[in-house]
Amino acid sequence: MEGIQHKEVEVNGIKMHVAEKGEGPVVLFLHGFPELWYSWRHQILALSSRGYRAVAPDLRGYGDTEAPASMSSYSCFDIVGDLVALIDLLGVEQVFLVAHDWGAIIGWYLCMFRPDRVKAYVCLSVPLLHRNPEIRTVDAMRAMYGDDYYICRFQKPGEMEAQMAEVGTEYVLKNILTTRKPGPPIFPKGEYGTGFNPDMTNSLPSWLSQHDLAYYVSKFQKTGFTGPLNYYRNMNPNWELTAPWSGAKIKVPVKFITGDLDMVYTSLNMKEYIHGGGFKEDVPNLEEVIVQKGVAHFNNQEAAEEINTHIYDFINKF
Repeated sequence: MEGIQHKEVEVNGIKMHVAEKGEGPVVLFLHGFPELWYSWRHQILALSSRGYRAVAPDLRGYGDTEAPASMSSYSCFDIVGDLVALIDLLGVEQVFLVAHDWGAIIGWYLCMFRPDRVKAYVCLSVPLLHRNPEIRTVDAMRAMYGDDYYICRFQKPGEMEAQMAEVGTEYVLKNILTTRKPGPPIFPKGEYGTGFNPDMTNSLPSWLSQHDLAYYVSKFQKTGFTGPLNYYRNMNPNWELTAPWSGAKIKVPVKFITGDLDMVYTSLNMKEYIHGGGFKEDVPNLEEVIVQKGVAHFNNQEAAEEINTHIYDFINKF
């Protein structure tokens, strides 16, 4: 991690922690749940060594960035507002965007609301979540998978936090980061239990060291999970707030990369949407879709070198 600089900046009324390295065009990295800037450690080193300025914040509610107490402070507008302010502070008009999981959802909102600030977008794991004007996002998920689908279980303030506390921070993080179970994550009734990963073992995969896990644990032990869970609790409110963008096309050039074992790719009719023309219709400048064989959800860490090459090859064209 040598040479990565850490600083605290004021954006949109909150203090944000940012890790950065390198000089050149800015590549802005947005992490997912339950993660940190640290999820991009391999990409920061790779892109900074290839003539780019790699910038990876802890998003609102995570790590060393401030976590407002109010649940409503985690809407898509709040988080995109943080990022626009950050881009302004970096002193650039446009960034290359690279994002994963919840970061990817926020990335789509950034491209939707402020396409003028994004030169090109490398999106990992989560494609555009097409807004169905007939039914709220979480309601549709509940109809498809029931009350114990993880996003439904994350909705009630305080409930999942208490269930996570029963098994402990380290267990939760290890359980999520190491899961290779495709399909929709359905939780056991009334508890976190085996959560995302009923096949969890004592050993860690080669791409996640004990040191890596300990870093995540140290930060989440301090912050807890409320800020991160509040992103999920804003999915229905975001659906309401984004009514004016219903049917809007994303015009930014996009490259999409997922693993074939990814829990998102293998649920919510995503394969059909990604490969059946719907995704390309919503995102006319979708230039490439890559499906990595034998790779699960956290592809930026599991298949780091391959992802580094995909990012470089795409943004290098612009």
